[in-house]
Amino acid sequence: MKTIMITGCSSGFGLETARYFLEHDWNVIATMRTPQRDLLPKSDRLRLLSLDVTQPQSIARAIEDAGDIDVLVNNAGVGMLNALEGVSQQALREVFETNTLGTIAMTQAVLPQFRQRRSGLIVNITSAVTLKPLPLLAAYTASKAAVNAFTESLALELKPFNIRVGLILPGRAPETRFGENAQRIMGTIPADYAALSEQIFNNMGDASARVTWPIDVAKAVWQVANDPSAPMRLPAGEDALYMASTH
Repeated sequence: MKTIMITGCSSGFGLETARYFLEHDWNVIATMRTPQRDLLPKSDRLRLLSLDVTQPQSIARAIEDAGDIDVLVNNAGVGMLNALEGVSQQALREVFETNTLGTIAMTQAVLPQFRQRRSGLIVNITSAVTLKPLPLLAAYTASKAAVNAFTESLALELKPFNIRVGLILPGRAPETRFGENAQRIMGTIPADYAALSEQIFNNMGDASARVTWPIDVAKAVWQVANDPSAPMRLPAGEDALYMASTH
């Protein structure tokens, strides 16, 4: 029975992916900064671990506690929506430390066991905003685009060790905490960008707009985990698929 380790399982994509793999008889190691045992069904195949991907000691402890795994899903991330002029340096650092450097650090941590075993899969969750430039998302997009480039280069150096690497690109997901996270660190949108931001927020409120649901991401991760011939880049969600087909 295979084992998957997923970061950022307190909500959204990570939580749904953990639930989906549990339902399909995998061993699941669900990580969160503060583990909450009532989020997932009780199962002998489920373990909850505390993990902060921005803290090296936390990563080392979680990897040691996890033991051997077959798949790592780097899902932990924070949102950011603001004009660049309104983004503080502290907020920029938090976005990159979590979305980019946290993903890289987790990948580094699992590579020794994957390389020695000559098998393993790393799945990085980025975003469909990397497919099409969008306003108020410069900082967030940069943090995710960096992971795309990192992943594609990494795949080449890991191929001799039979280690696979995949990318999942979800679209806008109103069911996740992206908006909540973004509001926490986004700061104040400068007045000169008020008209633009109002237009963006109005578009987000369009009930008829294409969106991504957490199950879309869970199914995309499942596809990559079970099909070695799956494309490296997989858009997940109706809006992401549309963006990929038109750009």
